[in-house]
Amino acid sequence: MIEVAPDKARTRREQAARNARVQRWLEDSGNAALTGRELPPADVLAMDQRISWWAKELKKAGLDGDMDQLRALALIDIMLSRDSRPATPPQPPASTTSGQDGPGHQAPDDPPDDGPGDDGPGDDGPGPADPDPTRTPPAPGVIPAGFRGCINLTVTLPTMLGLAYRPGELAGLGPVDPALARDLAAAAARNPQTTYCVTVTDEQGHAIGHGCARPEPKNRTRTGKRPVGHDPPGGPGFTFTASGDEGPPGGYGTWRLSTGVPGRPDLLIELDPIALDTCDHRFEARGHDPGVKLRHLAQIRHATCTGPTCRRPSRQCDFEHNIPYEAGGRTCLCNTGPKCRHEHRIKQDPRWKVEQITPGTFRRTAPSGRQYTTEPTRYPI
Repeated sequence: MIEVAPDKARTRREQAARNARVQRWLEDSGNAALTGRELPPADVLAMDQRISWWAKELKKAGLDGDMDQLRALALIDIMLSRDSRPATPPQPPASTTSGQDGPGHQAPDDPPDDGPGDDGPGDDGPGPADPDPTRTPPAPGVIPAGFRGCINLTVTLPTMLGLAYRPGELAGLGPVDPALARDLAAAAARNPQTTYCVTVTDEQGHAIGHGCARPEPKNRTRTGKRPVGHDPPGGPGFTFTASGDEGPPGGYGTWRLSTGVPGRPDLLIELDPIALDTCDHRFEARGHDPGVKLRHLAQIRHATCTGPTCRRPSRQCDFEHNIPYEAGGRTCLCNTGPKCRHEHRIKQDPRWKVEQITPGTFRRTAPSGRQYTTEPTRYPI
Protein backbone atom coordinates (compact mmCIF):
# COMPACT_ATOMS: atom_id res chain seq x y z
CA MET A 1 0.00 0.00 0.00
CA ILE A 2 2.87 2.38 0.78
CA GLU A 3 4.27 1.86 -2.72
CA VAL A 4 1.07 2.15 -4.77
CA ALA A 5 -0.86 4.67 -2.65
CA PRO A 6 1.57 6.64 -0.43
CA ASP A 7 -0.98 9.39 0.29
CA LYS A 8 -3.48 6.85 1.61
CA ALA A 9 -0.74 5.17 3.64
CA ARG A 10 0.07 8.50 5.26
CA THR A 11 -3.61 9.18 5.98
CA ARG A 12 -4.02 5.73 7.49
CA ARG A 13 -1.00 6.27 9.74
CA GLU A 14 -2.17 9.71 10.91
CA GLN A 15 -5.71 8.51 11.59
CA ALA A 16 -4.51 5.44 13.47
CA ALA A 17 -2.27 7.65 15.64
CA ARG A 18 -5.46 9.13 17.11
CA ASN A 19 -6.17 5.69 18.52
CA ALA A 20 -2.87 5.49 20.38
CA ARG A 21 -3.38 3.54 23.57
CA VAL A 22 -1.81 1.32 26.19
CA GLN A 23 -3.45 -2.05 26.76
CA ARG A 24 -3.09 -4.58 29.54
CA TRP A 25 -4.40 -8.11 29.94
CA LEU A 26 -3.91 -11.27 31.96
CA GLU A 27 -1.77 -14.00 30.39
CA ASP A 28 -3.01 -17.59 30.45
CA SER A 29 -0.12 -18.41 32.79
CA GLY A 30 -1.41 -16.00 35.42
CA ASN A 31 1.13 -13.28 34.65
CA ALA A 32 0.18 -10.02 32.96
CA ALA A 33 1.04 -8.13 29.75
CA LEU A 34 1.28 -4.45 28.87
CA THR A 35 1.64 -3.03 25.37
CA GLY A 36 1.50 0.30 23.58
CA ARG A 37 -0.36 0.56 20.26
CA GLU A 38 -0.24 3.02 17.35
CA LEU A 39 2.81 4.84 18.72
CA PRO A 40 5.21 7.01 16.67
CA PRO A 41 7.75 4.67 14.99
CA ALA A 42 10.79 6.77 15.93
CA ASP A 43 9.70 6.87 19.57
CA VAL A 44 9.16 3.11 19.61
CA LEU A 45 12.70 2.52 18.35
CA ALA A 46 14.10 4.94 20.92
CA MET A 47 12.16 3.24 23.74
CA ASP A 48 13.29 -0.19 22.55
CA GLN A 49 16.92 0.92 22.54
CA ARG A 50 16.58 2.43 25.99
CA ILE A 51 15.17 -0.86 27.30
CA SER A 52 18.05 -2.81 25.73
CA TRP A 53 20.60 -0.33 27.10
CA TRP A 54 19.27 -0.61 30.66
CA ALA A 55 19.04 -4.41 30.35
CA LYS A 56 22.77 -4.48 29.54
CA GLU A 57 23.45 -2.30 32.57
CA LEU A 58 21.53 -4.79 34.72
CA LYS A 59 23.51 -7.66 33.25
CA LYS A 60 26.80 -5.87 33.88
CA ALA A 61 25.68 -5.41 37.49
CA GLY A 62 25.47 -9.21 37.84
CA LEU A 63 21.73 -9.86 37.64
CA ASP A 64 20.74 -13.31 36.46
CA GLY A 65 18.61 -14.01 33.40
CA ASP A 66 18.81 -13.92 29.64
CA MET A 67 18.31 -10.72 27.67
CA ASP A 68 14.56 -11.26 27.27
CA GLN A 69 14.15 -11.50 31.04
CA LEU A 70 16.44 -8.55 31.67
CA ARG A 71 14.64 -6.43 29.06
CA ALA A 72 11.37 -7.17 30.85
CA LEU A 73 12.94 -6.12 34.14
CA ALA A 74 14.39 -3.03 32.47
CA LEU A 75 10.93 -2.05 31.22
CA ILE A 76 9.59 -2.29 34.75
CA ASP A 77 12.51 -0.24 36.09
CA ILE A 78 12.01 2.52 33.54
CA MET A 79 8.25 2.68 33.90
CA LEU A 80 8.37 2.71 37.71
CA SER A 81 11.53 4.88 37.98
CA ARG A 82 13.26 2.04 39.77
CA ASP A 83 16.83 0.75 39.82
CA SER A 84 17.15 -3.02 40.29
CA ARG A 85 20.95 -3.05 40.35
CA PRO A 86 22.39 -4.34 43.63
CA ALA A 87 24.42 -1.80 45.55
CA THR A 88 28.06 -2.83 45.94
CA PRO A 89 29.22 -2.50 49.57
CA PRO A 90 32.48 -0.57 50.01
CA GLN A 91 35.55 -2.79 50.37
CA PRO A 92 38.39 -1.93 52.80
CA PRO A 93 41.66 -1.01 51.08
CA ALA A 94 44.43 -3.61 50.94
CA SER A 95 46.95 -3.31 53.78
CA THR A 96 50.45 -2.24 52.80
CA THR A 97 53.67 -1.40 54.63
CA SER A 98 55.60 1.76 53.71
CA GLY A 99 53.90 1.88 50.36
CA GLN A 100 55.11 -1.61 49.36
CA ASP A 101 53.55 -5.05 49.48
CA GLY A 102 54.74 -7.11 52.43
CA PRO A 103 55.78 -10.76 52.22
CA GLY A 104 53.00 -13.02 51.07
CA HIS A 105 50.82 -10.13 49.91
CA GLN A 106 50.06 -9.53 46.26
CA ALA A 107 48.85 -6.18 45.03
CA PRO A 108 45.38 -6.45 43.47
CA ASP A 109 45.29 -6.22 39.68
CA ASP A 110 43.68 -3.18 38.13
CA PRO A 111 40.11 -4.06 37.21
CA PRO A 112 39.37 -4.18 33.48
CA ASP A 113 37.66 -1.27 31.83
CA ASP A 114 34.51 -3.08 30.81
CA GLY A 115 32.52 -0.41 29.02
CA PRO A 116 29.45 -0.98 26.88
CA GLY A 117 30.19 -3.25 23.94
CA ASP A 118 28.96 -3.25 20.35
CA ASP A 119 27.43 -6.72 20.45
CA GLY A 120 23.73 -7.23 20.19
CA PRO A 121 21.36 -8.39 22.93
CA GLY A 122 22.51 -11.55 24.60
CA ASP A 123 26.21 -11.26 23.66
CA ASP A 124 27.49 -9.32 26.66
CA GLY A 125 28.57 -11.40 29.64
CA PRO A 126 28.18 -10.34 33.25
CA GLY A 127 30.44 -7.43 34.07
CA PRO A 128 32.95 -7.38 36.93
CA ALA A 129 32.16 -6.06 40.36
CA ASP A 130 32.17 -2.31 40.63
CA PRO A 131 35.90 -1.40 40.82
CA ASP A 132 35.25 1.87 42.65
CA PRO A 133 34.71 1.21 46.38
CA THR A 134 33.64 4.80 46.90
CA ARG A 135 30.74 4.57 44.44
CA THR A 136 27.50 5.80 45.89
CA PRO A 137 24.64 3.43 45.06
CA PRO A 138 21.98 5.03 42.84
CA ALA A 139 19.16 6.68 44.70
CA PRO A 140 15.89 4.75 44.58
CA GLY A 141 13.82 5.76 41.59
CA VAL A 142 16.74 7.32 39.67
CA ILE A 143 18.14 5.78 36.50
CA PRO A 144 21.53 7.37 35.72
CA ALA A 145 22.26 9.21 32.52
CA GLY A 146 24.17 7.56 29.72
CA PHE A 147 21.59 6.64 27.09
CA ARG A 148 21.56 7.97 23.55
CA GLY A 149 19.14 6.66 20.97
CA CYS A 150 20.08 5.88 17.38
CA ILE A 151 17.76 5.39 14.41
CA ASN A 152 18.95 3.98 11.08
CA LEU A 153 16.78 5.35 8.29
CA THR A 154 17.09 4.12 4.71
CA VAL A 155 15.42 6.38 2.16
CA THR A 156 15.85 6.68 -1.59
CA LEU A 157 17.81 9.75 -2.60
CA PRO A 158 15.07 11.09 -4.94
CA THR A 159 12.60 10.95 -2.02
CA MET A 160 14.97 12.78 0.30
CA LEU A 161 15.59 15.42 -2.40
CA GLY A 162 11.86 15.91 -2.95
CA LEU A 163 11.98 14.46 -6.49
CA ALA A 164 10.00 11.27 -5.80
CA TYR A 165 7.58 9.78 -3.31
CA ARG A 166 8.90 6.33 -2.42
CA PRO A 167 8.85 4.39 0.86
CA GLY A 168 11.69 4.47 3.34
CA GLU A 169 12.72 1.85 5.85
CA LEU A 170 13.44 2.03 9.57
CA ALA A 171 15.90 -0.60 10.74
CA GLY A 172 14.18 -2.79 13.31
CA LEU A 173 10.63 -1.86 12.22
CA GLY A 174 10.25 -2.03 8.45
CA PRO A 175 8.80 0.16 5.68
CA VAL A 176 7.56 3.69 6.40
CA ASP A 177 5.60 5.97 4.12
CA PRO A 178 7.48 8.70 2.21
CA ALA A 179 6.09 11.58 4.27
CA LEU A 180 7.34 10.02 7.52
CA ALA A 181 10.70 9.22 5.89
CA ARG A 182 11.12 12.87 4.88
CA ASP A 183 10.09 14.13 8.30
CA LEU A 184 12.60 11.83 9.99
CA ALA A 185 15.36 12.85 7.58
CA ALA A 186 14.64 16.53 8.19
CA ALA A 187 14.66 16.00 11.96
CA ALA A 188 17.94 14.09 11.76
CA ALA A 189 19.52 16.89 9.72
CA ARG A 190 19.03 19.28 12.63
CA ASN A 191 21.23 17.11 14.85
CA PRO A 192 24.92 17.83 14.19
CA GLN A 193 25.85 14.29 15.24
CA THR A 194 23.81 12.68 12.46
CA THR A 195 25.91 10.66 10.02
CA TYR A 196 25.11 9.93 6.38
CA CYS A 197 26.01 7.14 3.97
CA VAL A 198 25.00 6.80 0.32
CA THR A 199 24.54 3.41 -1.35
CA VAL A 200 24.40 2.95 -5.12
CA THR A 201 22.17 0.06 -6.19
CA ASP A 202 21.54 -1.82 -9.42
CA GLU A 203 18.09 -2.30 -10.90
CA GLN A 204 17.43 -5.14 -8.43
CA GLY A 205 18.23 -3.02 -5.38
CA HIS A 206 21.56 -4.77 -4.70
CA ALA A 207 24.33 -2.52 -3.39
CA ILE A 208 27.08 -1.99 -5.97
CA GLY A 209 28.68 1.14 -4.49
CA HIS A 210 28.84 2.87 -1.14
CA GLY A 211 30.39 5.84 0.61
CA CYS A 212 30.13 7.58 3.96
CA ALA A 213 30.01 11.36 4.30
CA ARG A 214 32.74 13.52 5.81
CA PRO A 215 32.69 17.30 6.30
CA GLU A 216 34.03 19.31 3.40
CA PRO A 217 37.32 21.08 4.25
CA LYS A 218 36.87 24.79 4.83
CA ASN A 219 39.58 25.73 2.32
CA ARG A 220 38.14 23.59 -0.46
CA THR A 221 37.15 25.37 -3.69
CA ARG A 222 33.79 24.30 -5.00
CA THR A 223 33.82 22.98 -8.55
CA GLY A 224 30.60 20.99 -8.48
CA LYS A 225 27.71 21.14 -10.88
CA ARG A 226 24.25 22.50 -10.25
CA PRO A 227 22.70 20.89 -7.11
CA VAL A 228 20.21 18.09 -7.56
CA GLY A 229 17.10 18.68 -5.46
CA HIS A 230 14.94 21.61 -4.47
CA ASP A 231 13.86 23.47 -1.38
CA PRO A 232 10.62 22.21 0.19
CA PRO A 233 7.91 24.67 1.30
CA GLY A 234 9.29 24.77 4.85
CA GLY A 235 12.70 26.06 3.79
CA PRO A 236 16.01 24.75 2.38
CA GLY A 237 16.30 21.00 2.01
CA PHE A 238 18.80 18.37 0.91
CA THR A 239 20.83 18.74 -2.28
CA PHE A 240 23.16 16.26 -3.94
CA THR A 241 25.87 17.65 -6.18
CA ALA A 242 28.61 16.18 -8.33
CA SER A 243 31.78 17.61 -6.82
CA GLY A 244 33.82 17.46 -10.02
CA ASP A 245 36.32 14.98 -8.56
CA GLU A 246 36.73 11.52 -10.06
CA GLY A 247 36.78 9.84 -6.69
CA PRO A 248 38.19 6.35 -6.01
CA PRO A 249 39.41 4.42 -9.10
CA GLY A 250 36.63 2.24 -10.44
CA GLY A 251 34.13 3.88 -8.13
CA TYR A 252 31.24 6.24 -8.74
CA GLY A 253 32.89 9.59 -8.15
CA THR A 254 32.88 12.08 -5.30
CA TRP A 255 29.66 13.88 -4.44
CA ARG A 256 28.62 16.73 -2.17
CA LEU A 257 25.61 16.40 0.12
CA SER A 258 24.06 19.49 1.68
CA THR A 259 21.44 19.23 4.41
CA GLY A 260 20.17 22.77 3.90
CA VAL A 261 20.68 23.58 7.58
CA PRO A 262 22.24 27.07 7.94
CA GLY A 263 25.77 27.06 9.27
CA ARG A 264 26.41 23.36 8.57
CA PRO A 265 29.28 22.48 6.20
CA ASP A 266 28.58 20.46 3.11
CA LEU A 267 29.47 16.77 3.22
CA LEU A 268 31.72 14.95 0.74
CA ILE A 269 31.03 11.34 -0.20
CA GLU A 270 33.51 9.17 -2.12
CA LEU A 271 31.64 6.19 -3.57
CA ASP A 272 33.62 2.93 -3.61
CA PRO A 273 32.51 -0.14 -5.58
CA ILE A 274 31.11 -3.22 -3.82
CA ALA A 275 31.99 -6.63 -5.24
CA LEU A 276 28.91 -8.60 -6.32
CA ASP A 277 29.86 -10.77 -9.31
CA THR A 278 33.63 -10.22 -9.55
CA CYS A 279 36.23 -8.91 -7.13
CA ASP A 280 39.46 -6.99 -7.70
CA HIS A 281 40.54 -7.49 -4.06
CA ARG A 282 41.10 -3.76 -3.57
CA PHE A 283 39.92 -3.88 0.06
CA GLU A 284 41.65 -7.15 0.98
CA ALA A 285 43.31 -7.17 4.41
CA ARG A 286 46.68 -8.80 4.86
CA GLY A 287 45.81 -10.55 8.10
CA HIS A 288 42.83 -12.32 9.60
CA ASP A 289 41.00 -9.23 10.84
CA PRO A 290 39.31 -6.92 8.31
CA GLY A 291 39.85 -3.20 8.01
CA VAL A 292 37.09 -0.79 8.96
CA LYS A 293 36.04 -0.17 5.34
CA LEU A 294 36.08 -3.86 4.41
CA ARG A 295 33.87 -4.77 7.35
CA HIS A 296 31.51 -1.86 6.63
CA LEU A 297 31.13 -2.71 2.93
CA ALA A 298 30.41 -6.35 3.80
CA GLN A 299 27.69 -5.17 6.18
CA ILE A 300 26.20 -2.92 3.50
CA ARG A 301 26.18 -5.71 0.90
CA HIS A 302 24.37 -7.97 3.38
CA ALA A 303 22.43 -5.91 5.91
CA THR A 304 21.53 -9.07 7.84
CA CYS A 305 23.15 -12.43 8.56
CA THR A 306 23.73 -14.49 5.40
CA GLY A 307 21.95 -17.47 6.98
CA PRO A 308 18.89 -18.39 4.90
CA THR A 309 16.32 -17.58 7.59
CA CYS A 310 18.24 -15.29 9.94
CA ARG A 311 17.43 -11.57 10.19
CA ARG A 312 20.02 -10.55 12.76
CA PRO A 313 21.55 -7.19 11.76
CA SER A 314 24.97 -7.64 10.18
CA ARG A 315 26.58 -5.16 12.57
CA GLN A 316 25.82 -7.67 15.35
CA CYS A 317 27.27 -10.62 13.40
CA ASP A 318 30.69 -12.23 13.11
CA PHE A 319 32.89 -11.29 10.15
CA GLU A 320 33.22 -14.82 8.79
CA HIS A 321 35.68 -16.26 6.26
CA ASN A 322 33.95 -18.69 3.89
CA ILE A 323 37.26 -20.46 3.26
CA PRO A 324 39.01 -20.30 6.64
CA TYR A 325 41.88 -17.88 6.84
CA GLU A 326 44.08 -20.65 8.25
CA ALA A 327 43.34 -22.69 5.09
CA GLY A 328 44.45 -19.91 2.77
CA GLY A 329 41.18 -17.99 2.51
CA ARG A 330 41.34 -14.29 1.70
CA THR A 331 40.17 -11.57 4.07
CA CYS A 332 38.30 -9.94 1.23
CA LEU A 333 34.77 -9.26 -0.02
CA CYS A 334 34.97 -12.35 -2.22
CA ASN A 335 35.52 -14.67 0.76
CA THR A 336 33.61 -13.09 3.61
CA GLY A 337 30.16 -12.22 4.84
CA PRO A 338 28.34 -11.51 8.09
CA LYS A 339 27.09 -14.54 10.01
CA CYS A 340 25.50 -14.59 13.42
CA ARG A 341 27.21 -16.80 15.96
CA HIS A 342 24.59 -19.55 15.53
CA GLU A 343 24.94 -19.69 11.73
CA HIS A 344 28.72 -19.42 12.06
CA ARG A 345 28.80 -22.57 14.19
CA ILE A 346 26.47 -24.43 11.82
CA LYS A 347 28.77 -23.55 8.93
CA GLN A 348 31.70 -25.11 10.78
CA ASP A 349 29.82 -28.41 11.14
CA PRO A 350 31.34 -30.81 8.55
CA ARG A 351 27.87 -32.08 7.64
CA TRP A 352 27.04 -28.66 6.19
CA LYS A 353 28.60 -27.07 3.12
CA VAL A 354 28.61 -23.33 2.41
CA GLU A 355 29.84 -21.98 -0.94
CA GLN A 356 30.36 -18.35 -1.87
CA ILE A 357 29.54 -18.92 -5.53
CA THR A 358 29.96 -15.20 -6.31
CA PRO A 359 31.28 -12.49 -3.98
CA GLY A 360 27.71 -11.57 -3.08
CA THR A 361 25.87 -14.92 -3.24
CA PHE A 362 26.05 -17.82 -0.78
CA ARG A 363 24.76 -21.35 -1.32
CA ARG A 364 24.27 -23.54 1.74
CA THR A 365 23.82 -27.32 1.43
CA ALA A 366 22.18 -29.06 4.39
CA PRO A 367 23.02 -32.63 5.48
CA SER A 368 19.83 -33.72 3.72
CA GLY A 369 21.14 -32.36 0.42
CA ARG A 370 18.67 -29.47 0.30
CA GLN A 371 20.20 -26.18 -0.83
CA TYR A 372 19.50 -22.61 0.25
CA THR A 373 20.76 -19.56 -1.63
CA THR A 374 21.25 -16.15 -0.04
CA GLU A 375 21.54 -13.10 -2.28
CA PRO A 376 22.68 -9.61 -1.30
CA THR A 377 20.21 -7.34 0.47
CA ARG A 378 17.63 -5.63 -1.76
CA TYR A 379 17.38 -1.96 -0.83
CA PRO A 380 14.41 0.28 -1.72
CA ILE A 381 14.69 1.64 -5.27
